[in-house]
Amino acid sequence: MYLHALVVSLSLGVLIRGAAESEWCYNKCDQGPSQWVYYPDFSCGGKTQSPIDINISHAVTDHGLNDFTFMNFSSKHVIKYIKNNGHTVKCNLTKDAVEVSGGGLKGTYSTLQFHFHWGDTKHHPGSEHMINGERYPMEMHIVSMKKGATVEEAKKDPDGFAVLGFFINATEGGEKSEPWEKLTSYLKSISEKDKELKFNEDISINDLIGHVDLTKFYRYSGSLTTPECNEAVVWTVFHEPINVSKDLIQRFASDTTLTNVYRPTQKLNGRKVHASPAIPLPNSHSWCYDDHCEHRPSKWHLLPDSKCNGNRQSPINIDSDSVEVDEKLVPFTFKNFGNKHAIKYITNTGHAAKCVLKDDLVEVSGGGLKNVYSTLQFHFHWGTDSQDSEGSEHTVDSKRYPMEMHIVNKRKDLSLDEALKAPDGLAVLGFFIEAPRSSKSGSSSSDAHETTNPSSNPTSNKEAWNKLTGYLSAIPNIGSSVEVKEEISIDDLLGSVNRDSYFRYSGSLTTPSCNEAVVWTVFKESVRVDIDMMRKFPKHAGYHDVFRPTQSLHSRKIYTSASSVPQPILCYVLLACLCAIFR
Repeated sequence: MYLHALVVSLSLGVLIRGAAESEWCYNKCDQGPSQWVYYPDFSCGGKTQSPIDINISHAVTDHGLNDFTFMNFSSKHVIKYIKNNGHTVKCNLTKDAVEVSGGGLKGTYSTLQFHFHWGDTKHHPGSEHMINGERYPMEMHIVSMKKGATVEEAKKDPDGFAVLGFFINATEGGEKSEPWEKLTSYLKSISEKDKELKFNEDISINDLIGHVDLTKFYRYSGSLTTPECNEAVVWTVFHEPINVSKDLIQRFASDTTLTNVYRPTQKLNGRKVHASPAIPLPNSHSWCYDDHCEHRPSKWHLLPDSKCNGNRQSPINIDSDSVEVDEKLVPFTFKNFGNKHAIKYITNTGHAAKCVLKDDLVEVSGGGLKNVYSTLQFHFHWGTDSQDSEGSEHTVDSKRYPMEMHIVNKRKDLSLDEALKAPDGLAVLGFFIEAPRSSKSGSSSSDAHETTNPSSNPTSNKEAWNKLTGYLSAIPNIGSSVEVKEEISIDDLLGSVNRDSYFRYSGSLTTPSCNEAVVWTVFKESVRVDIDMMRKFPKHAGYHDVFRPTQSLHSRKIYTSASSVPQPILCYVLLACLCAIFR
């Protein structure tokens, strides 16, 4: 028995030593990631391994994570060689030419190289890190080493390396990025292992990063993600992804024949993930619309700094029989609502799909507003993906529409913080959305709203809505964003809806902290959008019924624009006024 045990023990030792000396791999071999932990000279079985799955709701804000300083990231001549090392594509940089500091790092780091991780040609995602359990198509790692240290010294130092991780998101169609087109053009020429070419293109690291907000990032202590898996890395994972054409991403797998080159996520083992102050983390008690978290709408008033229990809360039910005509509610003036390049990006907030506009470009005035307002963003509220879904926030005569679009505007003379404290600091334009009356889904609600929808069948620009909803598949993860490059204007989305006929009341934001700072305009006529496009919102966002229940009106009045009153009724009102004057 003793002899048998000794033989087995010696045999295992030989096998492990042989594996350690042989080439490691990602898949289709005996030395895949699950075996790395058995290599005696590697640290792959340690307690602070990378990559990890970043759960945003568990991240903690660290105000020490200030802005980075990037030296020569904009230089177009620092990439020297591009190489296929058998595990990835790596771009080596000119020695001591590029540096990283700031961002909460304890010192200055010399940038050595950057490389990539990806999935397969069928677009199975291949990022190493994950966000809330979701994996991006690719990930780029920019590797820097503490300045002045040797490689061996850095491997033994818990912050010997600083690695910047960028998620890469696949975009459909549209114009291809020239820097990424040039970079990926080299891949066919380095399809063989250890093939290396001199890089002759004028491309900077910043050209590849693009428009990513570099103030938004996560930080944790981890390891290299390939053997020897040294636990010597200060990890920075940026919140926003780089957007690259799907066709260019596919070249990494098809042209190099390397597929699924990423390590599975590792256990946190008690580590904390910190977030830079620029990332809007959920509150310590995150809020939601349904019962899947502690603070559903009925509990929002318990959140820190909440105003959700005030007497001027939104949304409300609009009783069309009790509204009052206000002659001051004249037509609006919309500046740059027709600009087809005003939308900067669209993001998945975890509660809605939000389109953020370019700064100081779009404005709203008139309409009885006492100030000029800068348009910041617009977002949507919806129900489910069923044919008869109802998901608007406001209701008219207790009837809910399928969707609602909110265009959020801030007083031009106030900062956002000041606007949130002023009763008229924000002006929000609410548009109901439903299907055209010819469709099955639209017929159920159009008759009920005939009195508040004077037009026979207003139309929106179907092509614009098709372009907009086409971006939704690119933001499936909470916190993900995608730059809008298609030509889409707000006018295109609203179409021929009557903007002179509307309701007006004083209210609040409809999400925490529910600041009572909103002059609400709810338009009577609905925007008509095909049901298939509306269903993309809950389908791609992954959540549904994102609307707050209606709130008590208390003593507030709801007003209507004069143009909303049918002519016979208006004439009768004027005649009654004249009779009263001359009585």
